[in-house]
Amino acid sequence: MFSYRHAFHAGNHADVLKHLVLTATLDYLRQKDTALALIDTHAGCGLYRLDGDFAQTSGESQHGIRSLLAEAGTAQAQGPSALAHYLELVRQLNDGQADGAARKLLYPGSPAIMQALMRAQDHLHAFELQPADMRALQGNLAQGPHAGRVKVWHEDGWAGSLRLLPPPSRRALALCDPSYEMKTDYAQAQRWLAEALRKFATGTYIVWFPIIPRPEAHELPRKLKAIARQAGKPSLMASLSIKSGSQSGVKVPGQKPKRTGMVASGVLVVNPPYTLHEQLQQALPLLVKSLGQDHMAAYKLEAPAGQG
Repeated sequence: MFSYRHAFHAGNHADVLKHLVLTATLDYLRQKDTALALIDTHAGCGLYRLDGDFAQTSGESQHGIRSLLAEAGTAQAQGPSALAHYLELVRQLNDGQADGAARKLLYPGSPAIMQALMRAQDHLHAFELQPADMRALQGNLAQGPHAGRVKVWHEDGWAGSLRLLPPPSRRALALCDPSYEMKTDYAQAQRWLAEALRKFATGTYIVWFPIIPRPEAHELPRKLKAIARQAGKPSLMASLSIKSGSQSGVKVPGQKPKRTGMVASGVLVVNPPYTLHEQLQQALPLLVKSLGQDHMAAYKLEAPAGQG
């Protein structure tokens, strides 16, 4: 349960997709003055040093946020507004000096992005079970804006997040992004979304998932869409692949084939902003261009469906 550390994967292509969607969704929801309850079921550390030992061990940010920053250059207004704002958040965290070649680079996880965008009337609830990550999360969020309205919970985010629904303000954005290291996480994500919609049908929910050669992973997007449809709620699905998931070339006898790792991921957004589809239509081709490593790099964006 405690073996997964997101620091190894911080700033990779999956984070870029997830955090782009999170930023665009929050930008829309903030337009209404009513308070928002912001919930992160698997929060991690909140902030990550991409020059640290964990991130450098995997090097995944090289084909993630670092590639995107290098492609975008230093012009903060470059590209679609949702993508520009996401990159601006990363640059602001680094005093405006972030670029793809920067040796020292801080990267904001989901709770840090939520905190950066929250307003004085909003509340942020971040759940993290891993003890070391939970302590780091407490310290990182204590330094951010509106720290008095931020609560770090050292408990199971599956159950704890549902306890907060419906929020007093009747407005919420909840992000569910487990590691999926345990097979049970796939079924748990389905149960979580179904129960969240039962308790608070008008909340906005973002569920991230890996796209890997595993039966549970293959079935998850379809099952998540079915849950939203059965609840009579619209959903939007987007995915990003940065390269082929198979190895090519000559196989050397006795040599263990190199694992490609996760090369694609997706998000399902239930009750998405009406603006999100168009924003992703503009931004996703740029992610493929910036992060793609071979001719198999691609994105998929499904039109919102399932309005009850």
